[in-house]
Amino acid sequence: MSGVESSYAWWRLAASVALSTVGGIGMWCLVVALPSIQQDLGITRADISFAYTMNTLGFFAGGITWGRLVDRRGIVLTATLSATGLATGFALAPLTSSLALFAATQVLIGFSAAATFAPLVADISHWFEKRRGIAVAIAASGNYLAGAVWPPIIQLLIHDHGWRTTYWTVGALCLVTMVPLALTLRRRPPQHHAAETAGTFAVAPHSARSLGLSPNALQAVLVVAGIGCCVAMSMPQVHIVAYCADLGYGVAQGATMLSLMLGFGIVSRIGSGWIADRVGGIKTLLLGSTLQCVALVFYLIDDSLNSLYLASALFGLFQGGIVPSYAIIVREYFPPKEAGFRIGLAVSSTLIGMALGGWMGGVLFDMTGSYRAAFINGIAWNVLNGAVAWWLLFRQNRRNVYA
Repeated sequence: MSGVESSYAWWRLAASVALSTVGGIGMWCLVVALPSIQQDLGITRADISFAYTMNTLGFFAGGITWGRLVDRRGIVLTATLSATGLATGFALAPLTSSLALFAATQVLIGFSAAATFAPLVADISHWFEKRRGIAVAIAASGNYLAGAVWPPIIQLLIHDHGWRTTYWTVGALCLVTMVPLALTLRRRPPQHHAAETAGTFAVAPHSARSLGLSPNALQAVLVVAGIGCCVAMSMPQVHIVAYCADLGYGVAQGATMLSLMLGFGIVSRIGSGWIADRVGGIKTLLLGSTLQCVALVFYLIDDSLNSLYLASALFGLFQGGIVPSYAIIVREYFPPKEAGFRIGLAVSSTLIGMALGGWMGGVLFDMTGSYRAAFINGIAWNVLNGAVAWWLLFRQNRRNVYA
């Protein structure tokens, strides 16, 4: 059986998670290496945060580009090109000696890594209907699984061999593991095959106009929400390692906190997928946004080691379901034939938030000498995301009343 929600669909989901876990190293490697590279290149915290911003901007552009490609050519070509780009980027980065050149390699790494996130989520969404929410959440968890698995490994490699050798090792790993994994995804989505046989196109359960919005207006609203949630999300995820180093707890403690945060994020993503199958994407988005804001407040209460571990665990447990909610909303309100591009744009816009928030965190740190202002800034952006989610839910409920 190779149809919707078949045994093959679940095997394909497992392969997609594995591919996303390996490719996700392109996002998390720099987060752990950030203090070492800053010291080696002799640059400021804001400067190295700019390099992270370039990585995430590359991820944003890649999510949209790869999304269109996966709609037209499928996931195998997309993932193979991703593996090649990651290997090239990680090979070139250690050869640089200036911020500008290093940042340029981060654009390539981020662009290439993007193919293993939103496009994989879009691809797997075609293989599930009743359990689409949890399937999408599991697929999106590959990115967080990468964040849970890789930071301690990368930190150990950097400690023993330096960041340059670590980058070369990571590049080789991406090439030799991702290409074989991509080849396991050669079957075409069953919904596409059925639509072509019938000469028609499948439709979404709702349309953007059921919210009183045009398709492009709804897409724009999701982009704004994605930026807001991830400016907030970026503060702990991007700076927790450097934050712990500044407080005297050491880089290893920060890497462990990041791993803990993203490990709990996997639990959150799967749980949110289960919720989304029952209440829909918009309500799931609002729940995640509200809880993420609560978690950010915990970072302001106390900066002791135990408190930071607790805050990191709560942050991961609360916020992991936000990004997959955008993919669920897209599948609820846009046609399947646009899934790759629409999910790519909605999910990749969150990387604009990560890029902006990561850079802002570094700038605010340089201006104030602490991360307190950066956390407050994140909370303000989180409120924006929550307001958008409330507005969408209001429009959804109002339309349901008058339907």
